[in-house]
Amino acid sequence: MENIQQQDDAVERGEACPPAVILCEPQLGENIGMVARAMANFGLNDLRIVNPRDGWPSEKARSASSRAHHVIDSAKVFDSVEEALADLQLVFATTARSRDIPKPVVGPDVAAQEAVVSSQQRGDKVGYMFGRERWGLNNDEVALANKIVTLPVDPTYASLNIAQAVLVCAYEWRRQATAGLLPFTLDDYDAEPATQAEIGYMFKHLEEALEVRGFFRPLEKKPVTVRRLRNIFQKAGLTGNEVRIMRGVVACFEKYGRKRDG
Repeated sequence: MENIQQQDDAVERGEACPPAVILCEPQLGENIGMVARAMANFGLNDLRIVNPRDGWPSEKARSASSRAHHVIDSAKVFDSVEEALADLQLVFATTARSRDIPKPVVGPDVAAQEAVVSSQQRGDKVGYMFGRERWGLNNDEVALANKIVTLPVDPTYASLNIAQAVLVCAYEWRRQATAGLLPFTLDDYDAEPATQAEIGYMFKHLEEALEVRGFFRPLEKKPVTVRRLRNIFQKAGLTGNEVRIMRGVVACFEKYGRKRDG
């Protein structure tokens, strides 16, 4: 019920609802736990498990989830794939093998685009279906999906751990849903850009200090060197604070590093 309410709230806000992850007959609790961790990394929380071999709940899954307990605690267990998919409008079946089933095949990036659009614009509930660790989904299960998702892996070694496959699909979904927004940045976006006058004064200060120290040798090449130095600072996109720091550096050179006569 909690997942359903979260989906309804997301639709009302015009946001993309995180897709469900359906695991078909997973064999190891540890793999389920690592899937839960991958889901939590990218904001997915609707985990559906079809006939887990070792039963449910699973302490091994909880331990391997690396504290993604909210995903483990809200996971639902189903007796059949049909029941797990019953409320979904768009289902992607993930597979690394070619199938004898005429069905659209897309990469994880395109699948994510379609998942986000269908969720935002139509309020569709979306799911990604993953198969068994040893041999994936069977053809009957793939036939239940709208489209196939396959990853651009090396065909000579196409086998992925189930959690890795979930991670790639979850990452692509998150990237599309947030338009690539990163959780933080270290750029100084809030700082005031330096004015051309500030940069000009700074460069005049620097040029005079370099002149005193005999930097411009030979003298006939000074105009070219000055232009290139100016270009370095123009391309840097300096802030006002950075300009003041640079002037402090130059002042330090003037005070303690002045070239002695003779």
